[in-house]
Amino acid sequence: MISRILKNRTNSSRVYLDRLNRAFACLVPSGALILDAASGSQPYRQLFDHARYESADFEQADKAYVPSTYICDLRAIPVETDRFDFILFNQGLEHMPEPLDVLAELARVLKPGGRILCTAPLFYEEHETPYDFYRYTQFGYRHLFPKAGLAIESLDWVEGYFGTVGYQLETAALYLPNGLMLSPLRVLFAVLARLFYRMDLQRKHTVSGYPKNYAVIATKQAERTV
Repeated sequence: MISRILKNRTNSSRVYLDRLNRAFACLVPSGALILDAASGSQPYRQLFDHARYESADFEQADKAYVPSTYICDLRAIPVETDRFDFILFNQGLEHMPEPLDVLAELARVLKPGGRILCTAPLFYEEHETPYDFYRYTQFGYRHLFPKAGLAIESLDWVEGYFGTVGYQLETAALYLPNGLMLSPLRVLFAVLARLFYRMDLQRKHTVSGYPKNYAVIATKQAERTV
């Protein structure tokens, strides 16, 4: 019954991530060169059909991949400096054991003035194990990005707090044990999860609570000339 209730639920985080990537794609001029870092199944590839698209991933986790342009450690991408106009880095930073090294490498391959979109979770269960290392607060981003040579333009919640609550309710419905009078609660939590996801899409509540994910747009600063 739990699976049936949750089967057709709308994950508001996925909806908001799609909107973020669509908005970012609107910033990309026709013919610009874009890197999709930690590209996985390349869920946003079609949004950049107007651009020249390349991808990079180490392809080691136990999941389905669309073949990458570059199969590599993101600390050492085999391309020249200042190659890309834009970079996507969706839901990958938490999987990097040395995140500052990865951000510095992404800054290296990004052209001066180029933009990067980075999203990663603050609150999420362990996944793609054993390649799951960190969760990021807004202060973590503000600490790491400047050290890597990336100036933050915006740092926002991906979803609202209702989306976070929906996720908490969904995981409780899935993972609480049966018995001990918990089975009826699991059904209730599944129903409430669907309700909170819908509420999140109707009203993105950001004045209290916390997001499930943050989104950062940052720019590589042009080098100063003397």
